[in-house]
Amino acid sequence: DFSPTEMLRRKYIFNTIERVFQKYGFLPLETPAMEHLETLTGKYGEEGDRLIFKVLKRGAELERALEDRSKGFSDEALRYDLTVPFARYVVQHQNELTFPFKRYQIQPVWRADRPQKGRYREFYQCDADMIGSTSLLNEVELIHMMRDVFGGLGLQVVIKVNNRKILAGLAEVSGMSEALIDMTTALDKIEKIGHEKVYEELRHKGRSEASIAKVKEVLEWFPPEMRL
Repeated sequence: DFSPTEMLRRKYIFNTIERVFQKYGFLPLETPAMEHLETLTGKYGEEGDRLIFKVLKRGAELERALEDRSKGFSDEALRYDLTVPFARYVVQHQNELTFPFKRYQIQPVWRADRPQKGRYREFYQCDADMIGSTSLLNEVELIHMMRDVFGGLGLQVVIKVNNRKILAGLAEVSGMSEALIDMTTALDKIEKIGHEKVYEELRHKGRSEASIAKVKEVLEWFPPEMRL
């Protein structure tokens, strides 16, 4: 629950973000809370798939399904993020859109995660994406947009830029090209659980010691201020 005071603060933040998005020419978009299960699964890796809220069947279908737990779910699920629904929307409406297409989306998403301090099973994401252009000027625009959002909120921040090509290269040299999502999911937790726990997770996912050693070697090559 969010009290009136908290809601006023949240609305101020959302309104600030929305004004900046619109200033840069991004258009609002909304998608349904539920998506087809097949649209969501297989996009977030093994761990992400486990955190998707699946929807139970209804009425008589549910009663029949209770006899077989594996058949209790319908073909829908609550959205896990805003990116996959956006991709689905673009595919379905590609003949109606003008590219490059710039959209922003501020809506709740759901994850069946373990509740803990500062983490919720339902929370808002504020996404802004452009599709249909390969210009690097897009990246510059996004950085300026982030700067304006934080500036509008009176926050001093340092913006760090990541390049997916570096992660893809790391996966290739370490022999994990086919497990890029698993690798990046694990690396994303370094600040939270530390390097050694990340290496343990990679072992748990079946990665070889040689692959893990190569990842460790590359990560330690970066100077401290650039490390994950």
